[in-house]
Amino acid sequence: MTTGRTLGALLAAVALATVASLCLGGRVFGPVEIGQALWSGDGSAHDQVIRDLRVPRTLVGLLVGAALGLSGALMQGLTRNPLADPGILGVNAGAALGVALAITQWGIVAPGGQVGFALAGAALTTLVVAAIGRPRRGGDVVTLTLSGVAVGAVLTGLTSGLVLLHPRAFDSMRSWNAGSITVVGYDRVLAVAPFIAAGVVLALVLGRSINALALGDDTARALGVRLVRTRVLALVAVTLLCGAATAAAGPIVFVGLMVPHIVTALIGPDHRRVMVCSLLAGPVLVLGCDLLGRYVAQPRELPVGVVAAAVGAVLLAVVIRRRP
Repeated sequence: MTTGRTLGALLAAVALATVASLCLGGRVFGPVEIGQALWSGDGSAHDQVIRDLRVPRTLVGLLVGAALGLSGALMQGLTRNPLADPGILGVNAGAALGVALAITQWGIVAPGGQVGFALAGAALTTLVVAAIGRPRRGGDVVTLTLSGVAVGAVLTGLTSGLVLLHPRAFDSMRSWNAGSITVVGYDRVLAVAPFIAAGVVLALVLGRSINALALGDDTARALGVRLVRTRVLALVAVTLLCGAATAAAGPIVFVGLMVPHIVTALIGPDHRRVMVCSLLAGPVLVLGCDLLGRYVAQPRELPVGVVAAAVGAVLLAVVIRRRP
């Protein structure tokens, strides 16, 4: 499929997923009702559900999906590792530990305050994984992946321990820790949107350099790419994207791993195009998993993180089976 057709299809899919997220749920609304609630609502209960619940939930799904999809594509290009993913490399776990510390140790419950801790946790985790997993002599990318898995497991255990030691924090973090966009407000959208926007701009600017890095360090250097500068800026972009996404919705896995794989299968390995398409495909996957979670366990809902893990595991198995 050509890049133009893929972009068109993804834009249509994002629009469709957005409308479906606003309309579907425990109470189904028609597009006309959605429009009336947004532009000329009378303050009824239905209008409040749409404005105060559905809209911020959809906006967070769009932001988180875009951040995770793009960060996954960026990490895979930067490390030349098809298994690179914010979840597998432990970045999400670091951000989650930062939020857990903010809540349990300092009582910070405001989304704006939690974002800073999430960014710090993501940044420190990225540095630790990079230091541990850096191959010494001719090592392969599996070393980095194993380091990320090990560090992520330790950080996840620490987060669980903190939450269990603080029952009140456990009550407030239960759905967040499973990866949820169910109970969010505009304050959370406003808190994370600037960081995700900055990460998106920085990642897309690095597209050409990431493409060159995929050819190897020597080739990239011959093409005029500043390796250290590119890697540092890429890690900054990953930290902004993953830290803000985790602060908004908790640790959601597999999105950053699977989206670039699907996009690459459609348009090829050009990382500039893969990153742009992953930016659009991520929200489709997150909102799709959220919609599935609204209906699969009715009358209750499953967090998007649980559904994404199940869907991602199936997709990963398909990818593995199709590899030569």
